[in-house]
Amino acid sequence: MKKFLGKAILKLVGWKIALQGDVNNLDRCILVVAPHTDNSEYILGNLAYWALGKKLKIIIKDAHTKAFYGSIVKGLGGIGIDRSQKNDLVKFVADEFKKDDFSLVITPEGTRSWVPKWRKGFYNMALAAKVPIVLAGGDYKRKTVNLGYIIPYDKLETHTFEEIMQEIQDFYVKYDITPKHPENWNPQIY
Repeated sequence: MKKFLGKAILKLVGWKIALQGDVNNLDRCILVVAPHTDNSEYILGNLAYWALGKKLKIIIKDAHTKAFYGSIVKGLGGIGIDRSQKNDLVKFVADEFKKDDFSLVITPEGTRSWVPKWRKGFYNMALAAKVPIVLAGGDYKRKTVNLGYIIPYDKLETHTFEEIMQEIQDFYVKYDITPKHPENWNPQIY
């Protein structure tokens, strides 16, 4: 049912999916989504995952998973985190990957506003969980959800952080992904 809904809604709103790699890259990974300038990116990404029959999760404030609508949030892939407590988020994510196969959405900018550089948590999560990083982004100019470009786990182990960041930056330059609010996107990510 989700597969049908994902395809139908994307078609209805005029968006398409552009895979840069094998669809199976989406089975177990840290899914880096950028540029992150609007909440609608999550909806489009979730619809793309439904259309492809893949499992997507996102870390969210636990207030949303405990609220009256919490079962809906959890059904959409929400994993609640108590942000008032100091958490070892990297270990938490690694433990979640021991339980199940899924893509975990991370927006390394950490906000929908312009930032001078990305946070490194996504990289540390991938290393701790021993999963690849897969890149994604919503292109509002072309109405395309770009996803599937993989940086394999063994490459994360053998290359420097700077080399990985350069590869990620090159991806976003190559595909010229236009965010909904371009003024909030800094293509110099590190």
